[in-house]
Formats: sequence, C-alpha cells, structure tokens
Amino acid sequence: MSEVFPSLLLFAVVATITPGGATTLATASGVRFGFQRSLPLVLGIAAGLAVLAASAASGLGALLQGFPGLGLGLKLAGTAYLFWLAWRIGSAGTPDDQAADAARPLGFASGAALLLVNPKAWAMVFGAAASFASLSAQPLELAVVMAGTFGAAAVGSLCLWCAGGSLLARALSKDWQWRAVNIVLGLLLVASVLPIWIA
Repeated sequence: MSEVFPSLLLFAVVATITPGGATTLATASGVRFGFQRSLPLVLGIAAGLAVLAASAASGLGALLQGFPGLGLGLKLAGTAYLFWLAWRIGSAGTPDDQAADAARPLGFASGAALLLVNPKAWAMVFGAAASFASLSAQPLELAVVMAGTFGAAAVGSLCLWCAGGSLLARALSKDWQWRAVNIVLGLLLVASVLPIWIA
C-alpha cells in the first residue's frame, strides 16, 4: 500500500485544488462571509467528498452502471442545484444591502449535499477508486483510505480557496466591485457544470 499511496495523495490534492464547483463555492463564501463563517461549508464539502470516496471504494459505482437512469437523475439534480447556487451567488448584493442582514453562509449540510449531487465529484472518486484499487484487497480498508485522503485534501484545498476569497473581499470597496465579483463567481459556477454534460 505504501508504494501507491503517494500517487493517490497527489491525485486527491490536484483533483481538489483545481477550479470547479466546490472551489468556486468556497471562494464565493469567503468573499461574502469571510473565512471563519465559511468554515462549516468547507468542512461539509470535504465530508461529502469523503463519503463519496468511501462509497466509490465500496462498490457503489457498480450500482450506477447497472442503472443508467440513476446517473442521468444525478446529473439533472446536480445541475439544478449548482444553477440555483450560481443564481444565489450572482444575484447577491453588497454586504451593506439590507438583504445582507438576513443572509447566512451555506452550512455543513449544504456543503455535503453539493458533493452528493455533483456528477463531476462522482466521476473523480469512481475513477480514483478504480485506479487505486490495488491499495487494499479489502473494500472497507480501501474505503477508509480513500475517504481520509480525499477528505483531508479537500479541507486543505478548499481552505486555500476560501481564504483567497476572504482576501479578495478586503480589496472590494465599491458596490459595483462587489456586484461584478458576485456575477463572475456565479458564472464560474455555471461554467463548472458544462463539462458534466459535454464529457
């Protein structure tokens, strides 16, 4: 196991740090609410990815292959959820807007739900489970290794994106800057959905 594990770790770090829906959401939350208030979302996304990785290592992929309609349903639900989040981010005002008083960052459950309906995340962990199955002949052990690796990599990567968003917010002083950043982040989240349907 020890010879293959560094490759899995590198794969997990690269897969979680590259731009996508989860990183965009972490950045947008950092911009809007700051790092500390966004931490539950970041931890929820990481936990969702860990559960997904454990499921993939345990053989859930065979179920999806056996029932292609489940995969299509997952794509549709994931796309709808990500578009709703993109609208929410893109239409957010400035922190001084009256609506900002009632605004709360997405929490742990929302972060976990994002990953559970994100087809891009499913493809990533199922590919990793197939590629790194040699780590262990025991599905439970492989599930634990995959969950721990992807969960830890996601926490580190998403914290970097969230902190970057928080730093970006310090540079925004005008209403139009806030609105422009919100729109760009919303559009980036929409763009992260396109590869799901093109691939």
